[in-house]
Amino acid sequence: MFDAVRRLGGLNMFGRVRLALPGRHEALSGRSEAMPVPERHSVLGTSLLGPFPQGSERAIFGMGCFWGAERLFWQLDGVITTAVGYSGGYTPNPTYEETCSGQTGHTEVVLVVFDPKVITYHDLTKVFWENHDPTQGMRQGNDVGTQYRSALYYTNENQRQIALATKAAYNEELSRAGYSTITTEIDNAGPFYYAEAFHQQYLHKNPFGYCGIAGTGVSCPVGLAT
Repeated sequence: MFDAVRRLGGLNMFGRVRLALPGRHEALSGRSEAMPVPERHSVLGTSLLGPFPQGSERAIFGMGCFWGAERLFWQLDGVITTAVGYSGGYTPNPTYEETCSGQTGHTEVVLVVFDPKVITYHDLTKVFWENHDPTQGMRQGNDVGTQYRSALYYTNENQRQIALATKAAYNEELSRAGYSTITTEIDNAGPFYYAEAFHQQYLHKNPFGYCGIAGTGVSCPVGLAT
């Protein structure tokens, strides 16, 4: 069911895909209760909710379908845990269906908790840029709607500088390859709301499930920021 719903994109009350973000006053009210999720990551065995190890960092990436995006990151050495959820909008603790309506302002994202002594934020942004098309606006491939927009939410100043530097450098590479300008939303990380338990590590539980991850084939230059 969820695979079929995903390919339809976010539909508004008139059955049309919403391609404009709602204003704060238009967004759904949501709820105060957090979404219940498993205590442990089903692949890594680490905590989904924390507390996370001292010295670890959090990063939040939106690159279309969060099922396939999460799988990319949990396979990397130095990643402590991953979780899928919603961020960038207004509605507190939204459901999947609410997010797909386009009336929360959120995009689907992956929370990545990592050890910067093993894998750097720069390494993570390279994976982010190269594994989706950041020029597509409110869509990613066949997945259409505001919840599929490309987004990079930084959690500290170093991450902000790296995000902006890698975006600029990758934009040049994409332009040379004939792509349009990057539309990725880069902003300070707001609240991360966990998605339903069903979605956590979805492609581990459903190996043949839908995965919309597809890059441009253009390499992102490395060594761009400190």
